[in-house]
Amino acid sequence: MKPAAYTRTAIALHWLTAALILAALPLGLTMTELALSPTKLKLYAWHKWLGVTVFALVVVRVVWRLTHPAPPLPASIPAWQQRAAHVLHGLLYLWMLAIPLSGWLMSSAKGFQTVYLGLLPLPDLLAKDAALAETLAALHAWLNYSLIALLLAHVGAALKHQWVDRDAVLGRMLPGLQKH
Repeated sequence: MKPAAYTRTAIALHWLTAALILAALPLGLTMTELALSPTKLKLYAWHKWLGVTVFALVVVRVVWRLTHPAPPLPASIPAWQQRAAHVLHGLLYLWMLAIPLSGWLMSSAKGFQTVYLGLLPLPDLLAKDAALAETLAALHAWLNYSLIALLLAHVGAALKHQWVDRDAVLGRMLPGLQKH
């Protein structure tokens, strides 16, 4: 018997968010290493656009999740693993909101306004403050590196369920994998 799948909307939001994060992470790592140039400034703008979009999508995901609960995990999964999955998902949601917010705060503190898609100026959340900007830069970096660890745990758990446990958990988010 196949476990209940997520809704199509939840699946689409999951994979769209994942794709944007997987674009924003290497972009963020690359852009910070470049010398000041028009290319670096363009990459920063793209990175900010991705971050704002991820933040908005995650807000939509949270609302969707609150109104459309996740399907239950199979009863065969031990209770401790179910609790661990809930904690990991909660941390992922928190990080997906905290990272763009920390970037926006950092940009504000550095005195660089975020202009979404080059069209919509977002308000600065903080006054320019160099010391605070450095603290927020460190926080933003730490959150991103820890997100990588959370993502590796998430993907690792999904692959374990698919290839070791063979319990069709991954098929809930990739319905094509479900056994009929």
